[in-house]
Amino acid sequence: MPIHIEVVTQEKKVFEEEAADMIILPGKEGVLGVLPRHTPLLTTLDIGELRIKAHGTEHVLAVYGGIVEIRPDKVVVLADMAEHAEEVDLEKAEEARRTAQEMMRKGPPPDEAAIIMQELRRAELALRVRRRAQSRAGTVTLRPDGGE
Repeated sequence: MPIHIEVVTQEKKVFEEEAADMIILPGKEGVLGVLPRHTPLLTTLDIGELRIKAHGTEHVLAVYGGIVEIRPDKVVVLADMAEHAEEVDLEKAEEARRTAQEMMRKGPPPDEAAIIMQELRRAELALRVRRRAQSRAGTVTLRPDGGE
């Protein structure tokens, strides 16, 4: 018996799979694995990778917080923001990371430090999931300094 999953944001339905074999979620308390017939649960999500395994394929999304409702036959992810790994714009994510790192080096005001760190975490997640998607597809893009 597979499990149905929907990933939605306020703007749109980001992903849906009616027959997933396993779902791996970034919970606030740690990574959560979900199989069909999981005990009902309502919990919060952290910034992280959402992985859905179905039909021998793994779908990876970057999620930026939210909540998840888990039922034995269905998982509904209500994400603050979410995007498919393949949709991440590497240039924008790299620029966001550089900007946040520079702001942290300059020593932001205490009331802005948490927001800047959150933006840094988001940019690093976007870069990580995009690069993993590229490496799975065999199309890793190298920077001029030799890094990915």
